[in-house]
Amino acid sequence: MKKKAVLEVLEILEATYPSAESELDFTNPFECLVATMLSAQCTDQRVNLITATLFKEIKGPEDVVQLSEEELQQKIRSCNYYKTKSKHLLAACQQLLAQHNGCIPNNREALMALPGVGRKTANVVLSNAFGVPALAVDTHVFRVSNRLGLVRAGDPLETEQQLMKTVPSDKWSAAHHWLILHGRRVCHARKPNCISCSLNHLCPTFRASKQ
Repeated sequence: MKKKAVLEVLEILEATYPSAESELDFTNPFECLVATMLSAQCTDQRVNLITATLFKEIKGPEDVVQLSEEELQQKIRSCNYYKTKSKHLLAACQQLLAQHNGCIPNNREALMALPGVGRKTANVVLSNAFGVPALAVDTHVFRVSNRLGLVRAGDPLETEQQLMKTVPSDKWSAAHHWLILHGRRVCHARKPNCISCSLNHLCPTFRASKQ
């Protein structure tokens, strides 16, 4: 996609979702990390229901490590893959205390060294908790950016790298939220609402479907 078209896509997305931000509830970097880890393969709405109670009981890694894996499982039981997430959360909090004095690191490498934290989670925390420009690629960002022709990528990492070249760096964090909301509200995985999409005149996927 040509630069002019990319900028038009971004302008339309910004106008459509002017107040776009994370739909996870958190008040500090620790809560952001926990909520993001729980959100894998789980809706933000479900995670927010869990953390509404969880964050009243745990305020930092030191509270988590006081729990057994089974106790933590019970607190997040309604979350998908709660057993695996409990194991990762406990191990991550142990590492945070051992290596970072219980603080959440604000660099990608240190975040990704935590158990259960991949590149997408690290980028979400960097962007949302620390204001570091980052482009986290989830299923919505991957799908929408490829359909719109912003990238031509076969996996999330390649998508992120291409988006970082295509999208101005001061728009990275916002574009992440715009693309997610567009994927949730319009550009659905199975039945995208192309007719009502404000970007259909720029979308190569929509044009191809009309041929």
